[in-house]
Amino acid sequence: MATARWALGGDLSVARIGYGAMKLTGWPRGDRPSRDTALAVLRRAVEVGVDHIDTSHYYARDGVAANELIREALHPYPDGLVIVTKVGALVEGSDIDLPASGKTGLTPDGLRRGVEANLRSLGVDRLDVVNLRMGDLDRGGTSLAAPLETLLALREEGLIRHLGVSNVTAAEFAEARKIAPIACVQNLYNLTRREDDPLVDACAEAGIAYVPFFPVGGFQPLTAARLDAVAARHGATVPQVALAWLLARSPNILLIPGTGSPAHLEENVAAGTLELTPADLVDLTEAG
Repeated sequence: MATARWALGGDLSVARIGYGAMKLTGWPRGDRPSRDTALAVLRRAVEVGVDHIDTSHYYARDGVAANELIREALHPYPDGLVIVTKVGALVEGSDIDLPASGKTGLTPDGLRRGVEANLRSLGVDRLDVVNLRMGDLDRGGTSLAAPLETLLALREEGLIRHLGVSNVTAAEFAEARKIAPIACVQNLYNLTRREDDPLVDACAEAGIAYVPFFPVGGFQPLTAARLDAVAARHGATVPQVALAWLLARSPNILLIPGTGSPAHLEENVAAGTLELTPADLVDLTEAG
């Protein structure tokens, strides 16, 4: 695994390839591994050097919850393991099915409930990083200012160490920085979805981590002839090349690829050792 690291929030040193726990539950849709496999994947992730796990209390479906799997697999947590979670309009996993008017997580009470649910289900007294996720409600008039101020107050209570924002626009990012110290931005970004290029660079200039979700395409896997060609040249998989491109894109990018497969976990981590050539990067930029 690559030795490159990033100081998340300035004081939490993490490897640049972490792990996203959403796929362990099949939330909000899709297959999931057996419970034994999910636990094995989490334990193996830590064994191979993953020290940054992304989760949320609302990653839960049919009685399977990501936070509870993480706690069963890894608690008491090893020194240096950073767990990042998120709160927002959704409070519980079932909220995904509610109409917008029923999603009350962005209220002060809803945000506190979300934070306390994460504390309880992970079995910790303080959350390393909490991302405020926007965009799960109609954006009409919904500002991140009040929700972020609520999380800042919870941080001052000692329940949260660092704050981040997720699914935000460049304008919201700028607004957030005026309200609270921001440790990271978590947005949709990958080789073929590069609308956030300016925001990646703005975060890098500010020393803020940028954490792309769906780094290999999510529910729509990446496909491009040039991507296949680069993968073939290196004897690598397309997802490995997509991850390696993100690592090369900017030093502040942290990766949280998710999988319910031990084999895919190993492949994802191995992407950290894949060194793309300048010619590869030209080809991939054109493919994007």
